[in-house]
Amino acid sequence: MRRRTPRTHSRLRSAAFAAGLALATLAPLAACSDSSSSGTGRMSILLTDAPGDVKAAVVTISRISLQGTGGQLVLLDTAVTTDLLTLADSTASLVQNAVVPSGTYSQLRFQITGAYIEVDNGDGTTTIYASSPDYAGLPSGAQVGGTLQMPSFDQSGLKVDLPGGAVSIDGDQKVLLVDFDVSQSFGHDAGGSGGWTMHPVVHATDFETSGGLTVTLAQGDGVTMPTVGGATLGLGDFKAVFTPDGGTPDTVAFVDGGTGTFAASRPFTAAGTYSVDVIAPTGVTFTTNPDHPASVALMSGASDTTAFVLTQVSAQ
Repeated sequence: MRRRTPRTHSRLRSAAFAAGLALATLAPLAACSDSSSSGTGRMSILLTDAPGDVKAAVVTISRISLQGTGGQLVLLDTAVTTDLLTLADSTASLVQNAVVPSGTYSQLRFQITGAYIEVDNGDGTTTIYASSPDYAGLPSGAQVGGTLQMPSFDQSGLKVDLPGGAVSIDGDQKVLLVDFDVSQSFGHDAGGSGGWTMHPVVHATDFETSGGLTVTLAQGDGVTMPTVGGATLGLGDFKAVFTPDGGTPDTVAFVDGGTGTFAASRPFTAAGTYSVDVIAPTGVTFTTNPDHPASVALMSGASDTTAFVLTQVSAQ
């Protein structure tokens, strides 16, 4: 790994990948002040990141609110701590299908009450920079080597403007994609203290979809599974790969559906064209019906399942 030369507000090398942070269902919510409309809609928030070469980027979000013409609506008031770098192949829940009074909303506010990053020093060692030496999100036994400054994010909150300046809710469902770019959100402290400062680069995109992609895999009639490494190959040894057109492949493990068919899913997937494929362990060759990979054109808000059946499997 290339050694970085420290400099004021230096950027970490970007390595883009998408990681969905979908949201757990909340009970119906009311705005903190009166709304001018009696109707309601529903809103979910998806968080993605584009991490750089850090070993960990952990944040604690204690409150999420939505600012609109009718006042402030609280979407989340229970602290959630997550490592942004672990979200590449998983979906963690924050807020999903929150009931939102009809109206116009212009801004999300995230109250971030703690954070730390673990930085690769380029010589085989790492250093942890934390918002506090006793930050509750630190791993057990962690040695904090410096301070991570977080200017007022625990009070006024991190303000994220919504797409086009505002989003209207009127009996429909909106999904917001919030992109927290880790690669650009942390830099060396301008004061030369050796610490780091958190200056989040965050963008919100109207992401009108709640669907996803699924691949299923079944063993065809008369197909015999070979022995690999002293054990009989199983459907769970295969993996599914979802690749957006021109994008980065997302590899997902198959899970036993209990009916002889295994499934792998990529929830909360944006509209577009995707290649869906199945891969096997090293040394295993196979054919499927239909042929793999397959191409899927996914519409906004839609779900699609591609069902592959193994027609032949062999091992070296």
